[in-house]
Amino acid sequence: MDFALNEQQEMMQTLARDFLTGEYTDKVLRAMAGDEKGYTPELWKKLAEMNLLGLSIPEDYGGIGDFLDLIVVLEEMGRACFISPFFSTVVLGASSIIETGSDEQKQKFLPGISEGKTIITLALAEELAKYTPDAIQTKATQQGGDFVISGVKLFVTDAHVSDYLICAAMTGEAENPRERISLFIVDINTPGVSCKSLKTISGDKQAEVTFDNVKVSGDNVLGEIDKGWPYAQKILQKANVARCAEMVGLAQQALNITRDYAKERIAFGHPIGAFQSVQHRCADMLIDIDGSRFATYQAAWRINKGLPAAREVAIAKAWVSQACRRVMNSAHQVHGAIGFTEDHILHYYTKKARASEFSFGGVDYHLEQLSTHS
Repeated sequence: MDFALNEQQEMMQTLARDFLTGEYTDKVLRAMAGDEKGYTPELWKKLAEMNLLGLSIPEDYGGIGDFLDLIVVLEEMGRACFISPFFSTVVLGASSIIETGSDEQKQKFLPGISEGKTIITLALAEELAKYTPDAIQTKATQQGGDFVISGVKLFVTDAHVSDYLICAAMTGEAENPRERISLFIVDINTPGVSCKSLKTISGDKQAEVTFDNVKVSGDNVLGEIDKGWPYAQKILQKANVARCAEMVGLAQQALNITRDYAKERIAFGHPIGAFQSVQHRCADMLIDIDGSRFATYQAAWRINKGLPAAREVAIAKAWVSQACRRVMNSAHQVHGAIGFTEDHILHYYTKKARASEFSFGGVDYHLEQLSTHS
């Protein structure tokens, strides 16, 4: 594959970078990290007006571009340490509907996403915090043409501001757990759905969502009954690569901040960037970032082409997670004590990178996945 960006991707990169530079300053980041909602309607509206909320959604449903265009923009959002329901809606919600939805369901939800009128997220993980079918204990019992869902979902991103939740639940009794999972789209205001915000280190908004005998129509099933797990795997592949793109952006900005600090901080009569030990740190950071970017692009390209990508996704998430951790450690070593203070911006990047590392499976999980695809 060609790792260079094409003309449209360069345009989307410039558009996103200019927008975030102007609209999402460090001051705004600090405000959103402490804000209950985590975004403002004004900023969300601007994202819609720029067609960023329609990225990777088919043009027939009001979207623009493909998955690679989305990856380029997510990298820029990582540079800004962007907090908003963008990831949950565009990556998790829209991808779920694109992969599983009927034409009627796509017509109902996708235009609303691209126009900024609908926020959707994925409710998958539970008490075990594993992304495997056997970890799903939420049940959906069929009653006539309806289903009644009961269970608790954890770490549901942006559930508190979502209009709809895509819930994975057991609907069958098959011995193989892969053959008993179904996906449902549930209105957040349906009786029996309750949402409790969870404290996070990174400023991202997550919640515990309880389904207490929640009744949904059979029309709310996404895909086929008992055949939802293969769809969930495809969604998780996209989610992991998207997280990698964000981490590449986080790491790149950490390097930029560190480089600028090394030029300005004077020690023993010289900028600390003049010392070889600091130069070596920055060089190692750059090598890790370039490798992470290429691994991410490789996995994203295979997904975009509809090719098998499980191996490449596992490689990307495992490598980028470890590389990003090394980059953040080096950034703090160069900054010294100032990098650990709340007044400095670096800690937001470090915390978000650490949270992203464990999002949708940590290093050990993906190394284990890699062993099954080698």
